[in-house]
Amino acid sequence: MSIQHISVIGAGAVGALYAFRIQEALGAGSVRLIADRTRKERYDKAGFYLNDTHVWFPIVTPQEQVEPADLIIMATKNMQLEEAIVSISRHVGPNTMILSLLNGIESEYRIAEVYGEEHVLWGFVTRLNSVHEGNRITFVEDGIIIFGEKDNTRTPRIEMLEALFEQAGIACKISQDIHHEMWWKFMLNTGYNTLSAVCRATYGDCNTIPSFKVCVAMVFDEVVKVASAEQVHFTQEDIDRIYATLAPLGAEGKTSMLQDMEAGRQTENNWFCGTVSRLGRKHGIPTPINDFLGNLTEASETVQIRRRQGK
Repeated sequence: MSIQHISVIGAGAVGALYAFRIQEALGAGSVRLIADRTRKERYDKAGFYLNDTHVWFPIVTPQEQVEPADLIIMATKNMQLEEAIVSISRHVGPNTMILSLLNGIESEYRIAEVYGEEHVLWGFVTRLNSVHEGNRITFVEDGIIIFGEKDNTRTPRIEMLEALFEQAGIACKISQDIHHEMWWKFMLNTGYNTLSAVCRATYGDCNTIPSFKVCVAMVFDEVVKVASAEQVHFTQEDIDRIYATLAPLGAEGKTSMLQDMEAGRQTENNWFCGTVSRLGRKHGIPTPINDFLGNLTEASETVQIRRRQGK
C-alpha cells in the first residue's frame, strides 16, 4: 500500500513547493490543488513560477465531486483555516490522512474536532527560506517537514508518508516527540517572526543586532513558562538550537511574517503572541512582553493594510 492521490490546499510557498515535488515524483494526476472558483481561474490562467520554472497543477473547487484523497496537505495560513476545513470535506474518505503544516500549535486540534483524531497527523515545516510575490515563489532552501502521530508512535501510515517524501526528494523527519518540536518551532516563530515584522528586520539583522537578540530572549522567556504549564519543557540547549537554525540563513532573507507585513496582508500575530497571551491567562502566568508585542504588531499591521488600501 502506498500514497497515490494527494490533495493540497494553500498555494503559498509551502503548498506550491511540496505539491510540485510530489507531482514530479508521482506524475501527472497525482496531486490536485483545492481552490475557490476565483483562484482556480487565476491559477489555471497563470500557473506558478517556482524558481523560474513554470508549473501547473490540476485545480478543483471545494464543490466538485472527487475521489477521496490518500493524503491532504493543509498549507494555508491560520486565517484561512476554518475555510480550508470546509473546503476539504469532499476529499476526506475513511482512510484519508490530513497533515497540517500550518504555523502554531492549534490547527491539529481544530481539524480533529471536525474530522476526528484518527485522520490527523501532526507536523510543521522548518528551515524553509523563500520569497512569495504573486504567483512567483523563489526558494533558497526547501525546508524540512517534521511530522508524527499525536502519541508519537511509529505507525505504518507514518512510514508510508516518510516513503512518499523521500521519493519526492522532500527532506523530512519522523519526530520522537512531536509536541515538543512543534512548541520549539512555535517559540522560534513567536520571537523571530513577530519581532522581524515589527522591526522590518532581515535574517541578517536578526542575527547581528544585539538589542534584537535581547528582545527575542524576553519573548522566549515567557513562551518557556507557558509551555511548561502545558507540560512541554525546554532547556537552554533547545533555545541555542533556535539561534543555530537562524544563523546560516541568507542575510537578505525575510521571515514570512515580515513579507506579509510589507505586502499589507494580515499576519499570523494572533497565533503567535496571541496564543502566548491566551495560554498565560489560562494558567495565571503574566505575559507582559507578548501582550505588548502582540498589540504593537496588530497596530503596525493595521497601518500597513490601511496604507495599501489608500486609507
